[in-house]
This record gives sequence, C-alpha cells and structure tokens, in this order.
Amino acid sequence: MQLSAAPYEERLTAPRTWWLVSVLAGCSLALILLPFGTLPMLGGLVGGTAAAAVVASSYGSVRVRVVGGSLIAGEAKIPVTALGEAEVLDAEQARAWRTHRADTRAFMLLRAYIPTALRVEVTDPEDPTPYLYLSTREPERLAQALKAAQEAAR
Repeated sequence: MQLSAAPYEERLTAPRTWWLVSVLAGCSLALILLPFGTLPMLGGLVGGTAAAAVVASSYGSVRVRVVGGSLIAGEAKIPVTALGEAEVLDAEQARAWRTHRADTRAFMLLRAYIPTALRVEVTDPEDPTPYLYLSTREPERLAQALKAAQEAAR
C-alpha cells in the first residue's frame, strides 16, 4: 500500500518579529515585578516571555491543506466539489478583498502579515458563504492543488 502525500500543505507561521515581541513582553513583565525582588522579576521574565510565545505560536499554527478531496483551512473542512473557481490575489487585490470589497458572509482565514491570498467561490447552493478568503504565501500552488483535487473528484 502506497501512501500519497497531500498535494498542498502550508502552515501560516507568525513572522520572526513576533518572537522579539514575546521577549519584550517578558522584559516588560520583569520590569513591573522588579520592585518585589529578584526572584519575582526573573519569574516575570520567564513567564511573560513564555506566555507571549505561546500566543504567537498558537496564532501562527493554523494550516491550509488540500487532502482527501477536501480543503482544510484552519477549523473549516470543505469538500472540493462544493468549490468553484479560485482567484489568485496579489498584495493590492488581497487588501481590497479583506477591506472594502469583503462580504460579511465570507469565510476568511486572514493573516494580515501574509500579503497574498486566494479567493475561492463556494458553489454549494445550501451554503450561504459566497467565497473563501485564504491568506497564503503560495496562492498559485494552492489554486493548482484545488483544481487538481476538483478534477480528481469528478
């Protein structure tokens, strides 16, 4: 039995600067606790840094995958048969679709630190969601993977 790899998988990791912010949050908590002594200050440094790092890591742990005839984007799992055409969005188009062109009914897996995105029409008549907006660093590859999965599902 041969296992096939997923045609597309991406983890939308947080930018490196967020890890610096985590250290700065720890330093801030250490300074707040400095009047209480050295041990509380060190605890604040370690605890504050760790807590901020956990938040940055969890926010950046979301994945976008096309596997098994489904698009899995964060917590959403949509069969590719319910999806229509995919539109690759450059930085300017992506900004427009997440601001003034956005539909409040749309599913948006939005990460503002990722400039490009993919907009995919939802063709299921029973689903009120008009489209999916997916932040991705490789929108062309995701669009190709969706198209290949849709053709395989037919």
